[in-house]
Amino acid sequence: MTTKNILLLAGDGIGPEVMAEAGRVIQWFSGRGDVEFDTSEALVGGCCYDAHDVAVTDETVERAKAADAVILGAVGGPKWDGVDFSVRPEAGLLRLRKDLELFANLRPAICFEALADASSLKREIVEGLDIMIVRELTGGLYFGEPRGITDLGNGQRRGINTQIYDTFEIERVAEVAFDLARKRSKRVTSVEKRNVMESGLLWNEEVSRVHKQSYSDVELDHMLADNCGMQLVRNPKQFDVIVTDNMFGDMLSDVASMLTGSLGMLPSASLGAADKAGKRLALYEPVHGSAPDIAGQGVANPIATILSFGMALRYSFDMAAEADLLDKAVQTALAEGCRTADIAVAGDKVLSTSEMGSAIISQLEALSA
Repeated sequence: MTTKNILLLAGDGIGPEVMAEAGRVIQWFSGRGDVEFDTSEALVGGCCYDAHDVAVTDETVERAKAADAVILGAVGGPKWDGVDFSVRPEAGLLRLRKDLELFANLRPAICFEALADASSLKREIVEGLDIMIVRELTGGLYFGEPRGITDLGNGQRRGINTQIYDTFEIERVAEVAFDLARKRSKRVTSVEKRNVMESGLLWNEEVSRVHKQSYSDVELDHMLADNCGMQLVRNPKQFDVIVTDNMFGDMLSDVASMLTGSLGMLPSASLGAADKAGKRLALYEPVHGSAPDIAGQGVANPIATILSFGMALRYSFDMAAEADLLDKAVQTALAEGCRTADIAVAGDKVLSTSEMGSAIISQLEALSA
């Protein structure tokens, strides 16, 4: 029996509630095959600031580096709005991404058949939707220097953030996108703003070079970011894999998430480079935020966090069959009418967070019987 260590960082708001259900699913899988999962917990975000005056401690960062996978719930909330920018809750997540060198963020946007009517778009637009957005995660506007707010005098201030990319940063995330496309429909759309940004022009040129050198079997097209946002709500099924920079990836993946009916449905994976043994550092998290307005009420949708563990099964543990089983359990639960408040329509029976977790585990039991 192989033991894999998973560090659970529940975070703030609804984070602990949805993480509890993911933890139940992890324990269900533990020991059923050749792998046993050993989980441990630590603080990140606002709760960590309250305890330690930082958004993540050095010790937790080292534990994350040593873990086989990290699963995070959510960070932030209005309680910490007045906290200094350097120690705000989100700084903990950004530090984890940066220190673990998690440069490739995978955000699938999949419309489950049972939820096609929950989307704000017409069923025929989103039915069967399956997009993978690959977002560069450790460069660009969110990390570029110089940055900050400068007092210019006379009541004037200046805010500065720098969009910057080097060749290797673009190259490695493009390779991830092309490799994923080879396992899907062999189509990549590279997104930037080359018409007004030199960094976008470089992005376009470097992705084209990688494609020409190593991935000519994959179809590549280029699209401006503003047009991509429009096309996502006009004809989203034209896309297979989208690769883009940090800022545009942040925005476009949130647009794509609403095509599926709810932010509460979408997982993500943040991956580092594989070492010589094939192991890569990885952090998995739901796309949704901490939702402090519903925290503690037991109404949050845990599916995105549960599916984030499913991505860990697939990308960190090489357990594709188990990942497929979990995906099927979620699909079956939804097909049988299981709904939390965010994906319910009139007449649906609304389940609590824990009831949805139980429904998925029940399906796992039935599917594996």
